[in-house]
Amino acid sequence: MEKLKIEGGHPLTGKIKVSGAKNSAVALIPAAILADSPTVIEGLPEISDVQTLKELLEEIGGDVTISNGEMHINPDGMMAMPLPNGRVKKLRASYYMMGAMLGRFKKAAIGLPGGCHLGPRPIDQHIKGFEALGAKVTNEQGALYLRADELIGARIYLDVVSVGATINIMLAAVRAKGQTIIENAAKEPEIIDVATLLNNMGAKIKGAGTNVIRITGVDSLKGTRHTIIPDRIEAGTFMILGAAAGGGVTVENVIPLHMESLISKLREMGVPIEVGDEEIYIGKSDDLRSVDIKTLVYPGFPTDLQQPLTSLLTKAKGTAIVTDTIYSARFKHIDELRRMNANIKTEGSSAIIYGPTILQGARVKASDLRAGAALIIAGVMAEGITEVTGLEHIDRGYSDLIDKLTGLGAVIWREKMTEEELEQVNNT
Repeated sequence: MEKLKIEGGHPLTGKIKVSGAKNSAVALIPAAILADSPTVIEGLPEISDVQTLKELLEEIGGDVTISNGEMHINPDGMMAMPLPNGRVKKLRASYYMMGAMLGRFKKAAIGLPGGCHLGPRPIDQHIKGFEALGAKVTNEQGALYLRADELIGARIYLDVVSVGATINIMLAAVRAKGQTIIENAAKEPEIIDVATLLNNMGAKIKGAGTNVIRITGVDSLKGTRHTIIPDRIEAGTFMILGAAAGGGVTVENVIPLHMESLISKLREMGVPIEVGDEEIYIGKSDDLRSVDIKTLVYPGFPTDLQQPLTSLLTKAKGTAIVTDTIYSARFKHIDELRRMNANIKTEGSSAIIYGPTILQGARVKASDLRAGAALIIAGVMAEGITEVTGLEHIDRGYSDLIDKLTGLGAVIWREKMTEEELEQVNNT
């Protein structure tokens, strides 16, 4: 295993390019199962989640190759093979295999999904949707078995706005008979991205990006070529990094519309921002002001940027309250920031940050993907050397991160861990 080492105190300047969206990729790749001919997805990020999904498609008989960010998926040999555990446990988005396999084969057997540990994230709305379409869902020895003689369109109201459930139901419904209406649907850009792919395959989906999505089922779908949208969470991470330690950072390959909630909060903090057509410039600010944050479903402030912004708020004057209404357990990074001299306390689903404080380098551990991003931002801001372990989480969602950050002037590198260090990490 490896650890990440960061020497803080170096100003970051220059340009940094955003990769394709992780949260789109993990749904677009399973969606290719639904086609009867090859699909090509362009601009995929080089992250471990993409590799895991490639292996899952190969496990059910797909012919999959990746070259220069393009994934070629030939579904000819795919079968409804059970995927009880193994790679399914590596990422939460493996649940999209359920909707895609149910849509094409009318059956699936998938182990309960893994991924970051962010507290309870039930998939009851996914199951509700599958059952409304006519599937029988059973839990057998830790795996979900989905079976349907046929799928028939239905009106489905989501009790909770859920990106995963919205996409998963959409995947199953595109090849169901008749019309499916998803009410109280999530509106995230990644849903529009998946709907665009499916429509290019021949699906009939209207309303993606609104709270009501209408799907008219079709008998078959054909392969297509699709370019993934930029990763708005990676873009936001880089914008926060620029505000934290930047002397002028331009974030390229961005859809500014997707970043409006973050842009508003950074400007409220006193960060100079210039917005172009496909890039955002983050200017230097030596006088940051605290702001309160409440995470909400899109287009509100994204939960995935709550942890990175918490690191920045340690540098701001005043008291900030960060409330996560999506994942109340998403504060495991707070203890690690305290090791770095941050003055933060948690109360229920909120963190209270007292600033400004000067962070000190320390040994810290990433408990999940976005906590890892928060600790990297803190390390760049801190005095001295910060060591971050738990890199398997960071590798799931950030492509070429070290090269990108060193290109801005960050002093950051990976080192192999000693046996003693491995033992210490395993015991924490």
